[in-house]
Amino acid sequence: MSTARVPTAGPSPHHDGSELYVPPGTPQLGDVVPVRVRVPADLPVRSVWLRTVRDGEPRLSPARPEPTDPGAAADAHERWFVADLLVHNPVTSYRFFLEVPGGYLWLNGRGVHTRDVPDAADFRLTVHPPAPTWMADGVVYQIFPDRFARSGAADERETPAWARPAVWGDEPHGAGPDVGTQLYGGDLAGIEEHLDHLAELGVGTVYLTPVFPGRSNHRYDASTFDHVDPLLGGDEAYASLARAVHDRGMRLLGDLTTNHTGAGHEWFTRALADPQAPERDFFYWTDGDPGYVGWLEHASLPKLRYGSPELTARMIAGPGSVVGRYLRAPFDLDGWRIDVANMTGRYGAEDRTHEIARTIRTTMAEIDPDAVLIGEHFHDASGDLDGDGWHANMNYSAFTRPVWTWLSPADSAVPYLGLPVPTPRRGGHEVVATMRDFDAVLPWSVTARQWNMLGSHDTPRLRSIVGSDELVEVAATLLVTYPGTPVMFAGDEVGLTGLNGEHARATMPWDEPERWDEQTFETYRSLVALRRGSRALRDGGMRWVHVDDDALVYLRETADERVLVAVARAPWRGVRLHPALVGGPDAAAPERLYGDLDLHLDLPAVPTTSPTRTDDESLPDGAWLLSGDGPAVGVWRVA
Repeated sequence: MSTARVPTAGPSPHHDGSELYVPPGTPQLGDVVPVRVRVPADLPVRSVWLRTVRDGEPRLSPARPEPTDPGAAADAHERWFVADLLVHNPVTSYRFFLEVPGGYLWLNGRGVHTRDVPDAADFRLTVHPPAPTWMADGVVYQIFPDRFARSGAADERETPAWARPAVWGDEPHGAGPDVGTQLYGGDLAGIEEHLDHLAELGVGTVYLTPVFPGRSNHRYDASTFDHVDPLLGGDEAYASLARAVHDRGMRLLGDLTTNHTGAGHEWFTRALADPQAPERDFFYWTDGDPGYVGWLEHASLPKLRYGSPELTARMIAGPGSVVGRYLRAPFDLDGWRIDVANMTGRYGAEDRTHEIARTIRTTMAEIDPDAVLIGEHFHDASGDLDGDGWHANMNYSAFTRPVWTWLSPADSAVPYLGLPVPTPRRGGHEVVATMRDFDAVLPWSVTARQWNMLGSHDTPRLRSIVGSDELVEVAATLLVTYPGTPVMFAGDEVGLTGLNGEHARATMPWDEPERWDEQTFETYRSLVALRRGSRALRDGGMRWVHVDDDALVYLRETADERVLVAVARAPWRGVRLHPALVGGPDAAAPERLYGDLDLHLDLPAVPTTSPTRTDDESLPDGAWLLSGDGPAVGVWRVA
């Protein structure tokens, strides 16, 4: 590869909420927390200040130089400063002011700015405990029970009147009147029979979509919360699955619709039959047809009204509530994913969403302080994620959507997540800007546990979006190396396809080798093992190193490990990396952990560009040259 026009990436001022910059643990009101920032040694910074907003008023306090680099990175090339942050508000926002000749720079969650910026992307430190540490282990594996596996017992169950029986392996309908009623007969015993597959893949958490009875294959229209659907095997099968999952050292999460029930739910039928029934207050009633409020105007899904104390008690508050009951024996769930969390408790002038989230979390903490609470939110969730309610969110906005747009072909016909256009193709700069925009408005403790997904039961399949094994590997590498919790929809690891949420709910091809892609499975298995073996990938901070339209390069760092990640969707120019990022010529050579991209020492001094440098400056000897191959990936442990 010719290096005549290869750009160079050098370090820039950086801070995030990980352990290199903020001490581990959850602070309390009144604590003083030392927060650190790193600055390139050759950037002419005269002074560094911490800017906070306390009780709505901005304040500046000086930062002091630190004599050593707490992360043992190359301190010949970088300087460190530390400032004292008073935790005066439950969510304390802050940024850094860097005095330079002729002016100043601001450093916030979106990066370095040579102009004034609003407070929205300031760093945030919260007094609310984060998601449990076990969320970082392995990956979360999402199962749609009707389509995962069918045990022999399923043959003995009577098909309900609402269902349209389907043969295992038949292609699901993507549209039409029966998309919600095609029933393949997958059950909980079938899932238990295939836990070896999950163990081989490296799964840490099993997440099942709803298991309560309803009038659909998805079961988001519950008819009761008192027992598990007999079509799935009932309460005994759920308890058996929970024991088997826990015996393997995995966790089990449930899926709950706190926003609505089905029209056949026992609470709703009582409310319809008797205006004096206590359940009447559980729902919103109107004068028009059908006489009540349905979720997104669907009459089959009447919306719950949390102005009712009785509903709150039955559904979310206390150990006897629906939320509490399934966290206890015999099921012992390890937490909940809450369906349409963004709409729960919101209707017209009412907004009880934060109160509901806090109540659910309190209920869970009383039973199991290590339980996790995940919300579903398809767009900007920043207003709901200060850390005292949902631990984290299904991260469509900051991960799924930008990754899709980066890896989608220019002529894609796959619908783009709720918009009336095909999935667009965007360059790396737009993609990273999107990721940083959404990540920057959350506390790091939330970003570090966000549910990152390449697809779910509500979206097209990744394989149908990107189309090739090479780009699946690029996407999967991003999934396991990006900050947050990787979430995989069952079947992605063997190459299943699907053009929309309904069509993507294909059956697992246990006995159909023609539908089982061994190469894709090995890609996912290897990458999950990579993540499980690296603390930096599970818990490290995030530094963007270089962004090209066709390639993304970043560092994940803890105090004891630094991992460099490069992913390319197509051939690109390559990049030279400053020794401060990778280690100089006297340091240990980078250790390849995964992938085929080439990284080698490039000894001559070369020009460098970065947001804080000019083109005529040069690197010290010892830059590293990252090749411009693609599609390709590379992951290295660096000095």
